[in-house]
Amino acid sequence: MEDEKQLSEKESLALIASMISKAKNSYIDSGIGPLCWGILITVCSLVTYAQRKFAFSIGFDIWILSLLALIPQIYFSIRSKRNRTYTTHEEAMMNYVWGTFALSLFMVNFYIIHNHAPKGISLQMIIFGIPTFITGGIRKFNPMIIGGVVCWICSIASYYTDFPEGMLLMALSATSAWLIPGIILRRRYLKLKHV
Repeated sequence: MEDEKQLSEKESLALIASMISKAKNSYIDSGIGPLCWGILITVCSLVTYAQRKFAFSIGFDIWILSLLALIPQIYFSIRSKRNRTYTTHEEAMMNYVWGTFALSLFMVNFYIIHNHAPKGISLQMIIFGIPTFITGGIRKFNPMIIGGVVCWICSIASYYTDFPEGMLLMALSATSAWLIPGIILRRRYLKLKHV
């Protein structure tokens, strides 16, 4: 067995401080993902509400923008992975949580479209709340915990509303779950980056 170099107390503390600093940086979310999706879902919901309520058309399905939003999401995800030399257990878990969310949302939307589910947005808001609540709980980030709960409350409320008003509840869900937490995360990220 090869002799291991003994670290001095000072070197040990420096190594530990360095590892803590690297771990902290890996937990810092830039806020771009939540901001992007929060803005997108809020805007799409409000435009859908306005089109139904005031009987006009913008000429295309506004929800197509959600497919286009995948492009910057994939770009930022790849860029962030290039800057990391390792993935923590928590990050791997979050990847599974949000991957499950994306797949579940796709399946729920497939079900809604093929079965003409009249209260389908209620199911979507339930799905919105799950990864948001879990992420907030794991990261001890109360704005996302609250956002997840707001999604579930809006889901229940949407059972008692007509479709256009359900879109307002969808906008409230997206704003609570992603837009507001995204703004908070972005501010924290920029503040830590300048320190």
